[in-house]
Amino acid sequence: MRSIGRMTTVAAACVMALGLAACSGSTAPAADAPASEAPATEAPATEEGGTIYLVSKGFQHRFWQAVNEGAQEAGKELGYTVEFVGPQDETKVTEQLDQLKTALASGPKAIGFAALDSKAAAPVLEEIKAAGIPVIAFDSGVESDIPLTTVQTDNKAAAAEAAKHMVELIGGKGTVGLICHDQTSQTGKQRCEGFQEYIKTNAPDVTLLDPQYAGEVGKAADTAKALIQANPELVGLYGSNEAAATGAIQGATEAGKAELKVVGFDSGKTQIAAIKEGKQAGAITQAPKKMGRMTVEAAVKAIKGEKLEKIIDSGFYWYDKANIEDDEIKPNLYE
Repeated sequence: MRSIGRMTTVAAACVMALGLAACSGSTAPAADAPASEAPATEAPATEEGGTIYLVSKGFQHRFWQAVNEGAQEAGKELGYTVEFVGPQDETKVTEQLDQLKTALASGPKAIGFAALDSKAAAPVLEEIKAAGIPVIAFDSGVESDIPLTTVQTDNKAAAAEAAKHMVELIGGKGTVGLICHDQTSQTGKQRCEGFQEYIKTNAPDVTLLDPQYAGEVGKAADTAKALIQANPELVGLYGSNEAAATGAIQGATEAGKAELKVVGFDSGKTQIAAIKEGKQAGAITQAPKKMGRMTVEAAVKAIKGEKLEKIIDSGFYWYDKANIEDDEIKPNLYE
């Protein structure tokens, strides 16, 4: 899973740099820059600073843009340049691994990594370790002891909270479908497992269908329609991230099942509007800017050799039509 402040360019500096592709006083991306990459902040690295490279799971979702914003703010405050990249979508494992290799080749002070496939990343992580570069995992854990810490939402607990509200919404009985965004990352697995485990333990009269996997809005919408067609008794749908939940809403609407209780994860413009309009029951939101900030803060501590907790919890909230405008909730919604 961006928006970065722009410095006013200095005319004199630009004149002196006519032979260069861009003025050094500006950080605007080149016109042909890849859409999956964000420029670093304009804050120069201090003598004690350097570059912290964050390789995220994606770049198109507003969640990752918010993570980037928090990371850039922390980098500027702490005197480090933050490079933030991610693949075009959260199915592009090979693209992400290439970006991780690029991060290593650039020789940063630290690397933050949100793994799409932690097993596939293992060889590159070993190379990073051999180079003496500290690794901080964020959003999704890595099946390795190489990351010094993981900054993340407690995804199982958050998914269980979503399941608890689903059970309440459907009166403790009926058939519920799951659209999970992937089955390789720890985040994807935990958000599916946490929901399933809560239902199995606490809701004996709820029939849970086998999870379906779709990490892109169009695919999730098609999956939702297929689930509705195959299971006319369906009373609820759960989407485990922004794309899956958005697709679930779209699929339910197109299938003429507006009464279906849709519970999501993350926020985004579509989910926020759907909840306000009553088309979606509610969702779990994370604290993405806080996650980005805490990832950079942890990286700086690692660079300085300070001890880190194995897990740094960045938190989550349930939001619905009743509390969506609350002061505690509103800052954590990312459009």
